[in-house]
Amino acid sequence: MQFDTIAAISTPMGEGAIAIVRLSGDEAIQIADTIFHSPGGKSLAKVDSHTIHYGNLIDPNTKEIVEEVMASVMKAPKTFTREDVVEINCHGGIVAVNRVLGLLLREGARLAEPGEFTKRAFLNGRIDLSQAEAVMDLIRAKTDRAMDVALNQMEGKLSRLIGELRLALVETLAEVEVKIDYPEYDDVEEMTVPLMIEKSMWVREEIDKLLLTSSQGKILREGLSTVIIGRPNVGKSSLLNSLVQENKAIVTEIAGTTRDIIEEYVNIRGVPLRLVDTAGIRETEDIVERIGVERSRKVLKEADLILLVLNGSEELLVEDERLFEAVSGMDLIVVINKTDLPQKINMQRVLELTGVDKVVTTSLLIDEGVTELEEAIAELFFEGNLESNDLTYVSNARHIALLHQARATIDEALGAAELGVPIDMILIDVTRTWEILGEIIGDTVQESLLNELFSRFCLGK
Repeated sequence: MQFDTIAAISTPMGEGAIAIVRLSGDEAIQIADTIFHSPGGKSLAKVDSHTIHYGNLIDPNTKEIVEEVMASVMKAPKTFTREDVVEINCHGGIVAVNRVLGLLLREGARLAEPGEFTKRAFLNGRIDLSQAEAVMDLIRAKTDRAMDVALNQMEGKLSRLIGELRLALVETLAEVEVKIDYPEYDDVEEMTVPLMIEKSMWVREEIDKLLLTSSQGKILREGLSTVIIGRPNVGKSSLLNSLVQENKAIVTEIAGTTRDIIEEYVNIRGVPLRLVDTAGIRETEDIVERIGVERSRKVLKEADLILLVLNGSEELLVEDERLFEAVSGMDLIVVINKTDLPQKINMQRVLELTGVDKVVTTSLLIDEGVTELEEAIAELFFEGNLESNDLTYVSNARHIALLHQARATIDEALGAAELGVPIDMILIDVTRTWEILGEIIGDTVQESLLNELFSRFCLGK
């Protein structure tokens, strides 16, 4: 497949030691060679593949030195895009890297679209769609475990399993079609239906195994949206600071100090938590605080986990009981704070009103109880530990939705077989399952979806 030559900055904008500008396409080496001059007069067009060379970039018009660089030359097909690739390492200042990119664009390269390098890797058969999506998951991973899941997917672990399921289905379809095409087989139904049921049941079992990991995988990929709520001045901001191990939120004795939503990612036993510290939920005449309270109520509805903080040194108030009602039916951990003070809270009443089995007690002033809270979070969502590395995690929401669709269509095929529906009708559902699974790895995906998926990538990837 032939494409024009694209260029983009592949490192984050800002000041740093080095920055990388990447070229990919049939004319990548030629374009770089026209502006690259080494002390020994070396031509990039004649060097060996996968070698790096020192020199200067010279503006052909002014003959002036634009930048001192190291140029890496990688020739097709052994590159990420399976095209000729040149990566120019220059100084990491904003002006320097933009001058290099501008020079390449003037010499004939086109500015790459977001995700276009990875899109080319997919279109050129270097990776499939699930592996391409894993590239962005790898970049965005916030914990070691999330990175491991992305690496497994990028290396093709999910792709291979999906390929095995599709192969089983297509072999079954082929065998049934052969038997149908030969009229001398009078017992086509008897010969093919048991085979189709056997293969379909195996495919369904494998899909179920993948879906069992989907909730954990999605959390590892996207993070657990965790909202800290409670009355003003019960220790919500102190809890955020303790979990983050940094003073991100202002802590004072004055009620209503937190007026807006504060968000921060934190790694809890390998689980990424997107912590949200909310304004204390209460009735208030303060206009600014009231806006913060309304925002708190909104994020509460979107949360995966609620950390409800209560003041152990006070009796339960009506405001506390209203919060219990607001989080009814949600995944909840109750945190009783300020245990360093004389306790007045009715613990039995808390258990009855919240429906939780136990509470976590903390004294955030002296940093006690945080470890127990982390254990409670891991226990609630991962039964204390993440599953084995051998498992294939499904973490992408698109993949999960497609697996549910495939599960439904294979169920319809099995149900039709049990009802004695003609074999050619059952084939329709089996074929549809094969097509849906193909959408995960990109074999049967539409171009509009590809464009939408790759537009989410950063510009230089």
